Amino acid sequence: MAMSYKVRFWEIRERADRRSSFEVRWTVNGRENSESFRTKGLAESRRSKLMTAARDGEPFDTQSGLPASEIRALKQRTTWYVLARAYVEQRWGRTPGNTRRTIAEALATITPMFVEGGAVYREPRVLRRALYSWAFNKNAWQDDPREEWQVALKWLERHSLPVSELEERDVLRRGLDGLCRKLDGTAAAAKTVKRKRAAVNEVFEEAVERGYFAHNPLNGLRWSAPEVDDEVDPDCVPNPAQVARLLSAVKALPGRGPHLYAFFGCMYYASMRPAEVIHLQKSQCRLPATGWGLLNLKGGVVTAGKEWTDDGAVHEIHSLKRRAAKATRPVPIPPVLVRMLREHIRQFGVAPDGRVFRNGAGNYIDASAYNITWGRAREAALTLDEQSLNLAKRPYDLRHAGISFWLASGVDPAECARRAGQSIQVLFRYYAKFLAETRNHANRLIEDSMRRWENLAEDPEGVLVEPWPGNAPELLVEGGIAVGDIGSKGVFRLAT
Repeated sequence: MAMSYKVRFWEIRERADRRSSFEVRWTVNGRENSESFRTKGLAESRRSKLMTAARDGEPFDTQSGLPASEIRALKQRTTWYVLARAYVEQRWGRTPGNTRRTIAEALATITPMFVEGGAVYREPRVLRRALYSWAFNKNAWQDDPREEWQVALKWLERHSLPVSELEERDVLRRGLDGLCRKLDGTAAAAKTVKRKRAAVNEVFEEAVERGYFAHNPLNGLRWSAPEVDDEVDPDCVPNPAQVARLLSAVKALPGRGPHLYAFFGCMYYASMRPAEVIHLQKSQCRLPATGWGLLNLKGGVVTAGKEWTDDGAVHEIHSLKRRAAKATRPVPIPPVLVRMLREHIRQFGVAPDGRVFRNGAGNYIDASAYNITWGRAREAALTLDEQSLNLAKRPYDLRHAGISFWLASGVDPAECARRAGQSIQVLFRYYAKFLAETRNHANRLIEDSMRRWENLAEDPEGVLVEPWPGNAPELLVEGGIAVGDIGSKGVFRLAT
């Protein structure tokens, strides 16, 4: 919506040949606009109102010629349902299928809450399905909705609140509270609520840009979302010995097991996301005969669902998470993973498009398939006590285990974050408990070093502070200031 402050007004023109013979005329950025009235008094009143808006510094819309306040008032008579569908339509072409589905889930949940007070549709499941599968899925608009969906959506059109009422705090809280509940009334997962609220917030932000609101009504709203525990639970993260048992169990399983051995190895030794492993191609792999190798990751395969993609495919190829379309991420891999991948390629070959991992039909590895295999490996490799702790419950816990092992090994957190494809902020939020252990180790080293220097400061004349072996390094003292390096464990002797 283009706005302009270049507004000029003409005198009222009388046209006797018309029923509404008094015409108010003005231009916005050179474009002429007019409105006609039956009496001169009405015309003068309208002209005066427009001129007052211009004097007050309001911009005017170059298309309609109306001041911003009137545009906003017109838009605020638009219902939430109409606004939400308009958002889906304008956002659709620049949104991947998986995100389209997330937006539809969020809007299908909150839209039945933004209705007139006391209005409840008799079949909430039908209404939710109509919204998710048709109203907020642009791919479905080429066909008419089912008859029961039409009835539900017509009811919603009659009862949906106008945008003007969405600035009421109680209305907004009612909508957000709806995000916290499933259709059966039970609590939704905290991460689900967080994801849906973010999607709804995007709708309001877009509405602000399009002139429906002067500001985002959700900003500053006092509402408590369910707490999301982002930190990785150490009880769920397997240690290296447990990972070795699990991977051996995968390899020993009949059927898919041997084929997924290196697949799960990538998730642990390279801390890759499942989508990145599925997309891995041989051309991205540097696998020398000895020593460390390198994986140059370039994207991932996401299951979106054929209803949400432009070409009707179930899967979509995305860029690396939160990276530019052609961004890459080099990840060094240890010799053990190099050997696993070399053996996998020798035994199973690669897909025609170069993918390292594929199912029996040559297609993408399916999440349900590798989850089943992982569940069987857990049963075979873990004790009952380990299983009861939910140790390595999901394949994704292998990625957590890999990153945690890097941190425990003393790798710089910034390098861990780079290899894992995360921001340093995300690393510190998710792996706070593991970072606490590395901080404690660092603190102990610093304390030991400070204690040694304090001992030296207390004995500046060169009296031996600790017994020393014959091969301890010399520590020079010049003018009471120590010059030189302290040896291992702080054992030193003063130079003579």
